[in-house]
Amino acid sequence: MSINQNKQRGAVSLFVVVFAALLITIITVSFVRIMISDQQQASTTDLSQSAYDSAQAGVEDAKRALLRYQRVCDPGGDPTACNSAKTQISSSTCNDSVKTLSDVTVSGDEIKIETGGSNSLDQAYTCVKINLDTLDYLGSLSANESKFIPLQAVSGSSFDTVQLEWFNSDDLADGSNFNVNLQSSGSTSWPLLLQNSWNPNRPSIMRTQLMQFSSNGFNLGDFDKQNATSQSNANTLFLYPAGVTGTANTNVTATGTPGPDIRAMNNRDIRTVPKTAKVPASTALPITCSGNLTTGGYACSAKLQLPVPINGGDRTSFMYLGSLYNKTNYRVTLLDSTKPCDQATGVGAGCVKFNAVQPEVDSTGRTNDLFRRVQTRIELTDVNFPYPSSEVEITGNLCKDFRVTDNIADYQNNCTP
Repeated sequence: MSINQNKQRGAVSLFVVVFAALLITIITVSFVRIMISDQQQASTTDLSQSAYDSAQAGVEDAKRALLRYQRVCDPGGDPTACNSAKTQISSSTCNDSVKTLSDVTVSGDEIKIETGGSNSLDQAYTCVKINLDTLDYLGSLSANESKFIPLQAVSGSSFDTVQLEWFNSDDLADGSNFNVNLQSSGSTSWPLLLQNSWNPNRPSIMRTQLMQFSSNGFNLGDFDKQNATSQSNANTLFLYPAGVTGTANTNVTATGTPGPDIRAMNNRDIRTVPKTAKVPASTALPITCSGNLTTGGYACSAKLQLPVPINGGDRTSFMYLGSLYNKTNYRVTLLDSTKPCDQATGVGAGCVKFNAVQPEVDSTGRTNDLFRRVQTRIELTDVNFPYPSSEVEITGNLCKDFRVTDNIADYQNNCTP
């Protein structure tokens, strides 16, 4: 009987060893799998970043191609060469726009990226396209920042309206709360508050300033008046966000963007003479905005009707945008109100494109067998017509102390704002 008991004890020990070995094996295999998975994840992350860098290299080459296009099309240059450069830069075939550069390495249908004379990481961008003519101008402004935008349409097109949309969900202080704080649309006043009293979920007051002149010529005095037929060359409106907080605007487009208020740029300009009698010139202009951004889009939208420039004729125009109180993302589009335009699709003769103001670059990069795609906008400044964004721009106080003296001690800093 004792012998049988000893055999039973041996069997139990054997089972314990077997199960312990299986447990250790399972733990080891699981640990190895985790290590391999982490290694693959790290390798994929590195390749993804490298492919993204390749796509960004394509964007940088597109910038250089745009600068070359500008040089070829300088005034007084060869029109034939300019037309050829424009055809290449706007080609719908991948990489045609950057093959005009003399220092790119073309390999089949893609452009190799070499670092230090080698391409050990097998990097390339497979497709870069440049679209000179865009349906809109996109941008963002920090609080109290401004932007100068050329309103330059494609050749053969004219526009009489600028649509401005601003403040989307990215501008909200809390990403989980899509309610937009607004001044009641029933208000009779539009208060200018202290900076720290402005609700962070309330859209900015947008300062919109139009500057234009006629192809028939202008005088400097034309920028400070309206003539008898309400023609003008400069107008400024302050667009104040109004509506019902938390309630979506019922007047919306197919894309969820609030239907725009239609306002005339010369409605109430504080600068111009004579002053309009219908409203106080200094009053801000309320714009009905959406109180909820759950469906996306922009909270505020306004169609600004442009006056005819003094002396008539074709216009050369610019829009100066300023975001007061809060940061904001914005979108600007050009419209011809006399023709139809489906703004959701950009189809229709009334949808006017910007010409070479903010070209769009679409670049696809590759590293080994992993691809990344980047779409971005490029600010293209007209080197033949440079213009300053502002003479002086400050966010605090400005102190000027002007003296004429022959005593050097008088030049000490006594200016206290």
